[in-house]
Amino acid sequence: MSQTIVIVGTGQGGFQAAASLRQDGFAGRIVMFGDETALPYQRPPLSKAYMKDGEAAKLLLRPEAFYDTNTIEIRRGTRVDRIDRDARQVVTADGETLGYDHLILATGARNAVPPIRNITAPGVFDLRTLDHATALREAVARAPAALVIGGGFIGLEFAAVARAAGLDVTVFEMAPRLMARVVSPEMSERFAALHTGMGTRLVMGQPVTEILTDADGRARGVRLGDGQEFESALILLASGVVPNTELAAGAGLEVVNGVVVDAQLLTSDPAISALGDCAAFPDPATGRHIRLESVQAATDHARAIAKRLTGSPAPYAAVPWFWSDQADWKLQIAGIGDGADAAHVIDGDNGGVCVLRFRGDTLVAVETVNMAKDHMAARRLFSPDRPVSRAEVEACGHQLAELLKSRKAMAA
Repeated sequence: MSQTIVIVGTGQGGFQAAASLRQDGFAGRIVMFGDETALPYQRPPLSKAYMKDGEAAKLLLRPEAFYDTNTIEIRRGTRVDRIDRDARQVVTADGETLGYDHLILATGARNAVPPIRNITAPGVFDLRTLDHATALREAVARAPAALVIGGGFIGLEFAAVARAAGLDVTVFEMAPRLMARVVSPEMSERFAALHTGMGTRLVMGQPVTEILTDADGRARGVRLGDGQEFESALILLASGVVPNTELAAGAGLEVVNGVVVDAQLLTSDPAISALGDCAAFPDPATGRHIRLESVQAATDHARAIAKRLTGSPAPYAAVPWFWSDQADWKLQIAGIGDGADAAHVIDGDNGGVCVLRFRGDTLVAVETVNMAKDHMAARRLFSPDRPVSRAEVEACGHQLAELLKSRKAMAA
């Protein structure tokens, strides 16, 4: 009897789950539900390349013919409102029901909305979807200045593009440094220098408390906690995201900073998996549950789930990695630097930099700018089965490519 796999979410993770199922030999029915009307597309370029060229077709992960050829049904613009676990059915907003043998939750995340007065005023933009990016791009073409609330990846990527387009740009970051949640103080300092060197104004350590509005209720600027005011009719809200877990919680699944899954990416219901931004999974290196907002995690999760559903189960053990393109700097991160207590900085050629981050005597993350070789070496070195010690790194003169070569020679 043919099985049906339902995927809720048509982002990169949901797409990869469907594509990998077919690639791995699943011959049953695949149905994808997505809130957006567009075919599955890449989100990372929205804050970078798409801001410059506006070519939405370049973002598509596959053309429409791919889904027809692979018999993948996509219900675009269709929201799943409820999961009936007893009947193994999903229920859409318009009352349609569809049964499943297995359900994959790829519901992603949405922009966080901080407690800022007038945050919904016209002129305050999000940047999460293609529609958001299109509206923001049109506003950039008319605006002389932009205010960016949030000094993380999205805010800084947009700031670099807007500044290159000639806008006067100010970035507000409530933390004392940029990208504090994901990079070392040493790397934060380098990126602060990059952006100020481009002419961007950085205001850190103060929260935005109010969106200032004009007589028509449109945004005209911001007020900070210390009373400072800054003027601009274009404001980007880029202060983080929250996972979309309401569907899972409503079905009685365990939710703690994401839909809780095990090492096989299964929820507390063996007929339901979860992946990507919405999933809290056990870190292969530490065993603690983490949630990663990363295309890499979403696509690797999807591949692992597809393998399990087609008869080749294995615990998820991919090395986490991330990237951000800001101006002509490519930041790449391998590993997770949470709890790191020491760092070693290596200056490379042509302005490149590599930061090795240690927790105790173990290398836990490597951050690089324009040093792809070191990034790739780090990804190959990291393994939950064989941690990289500080002594090994020091013995190779902090050269990761040399350490990788040494380990390969020893294993031969």
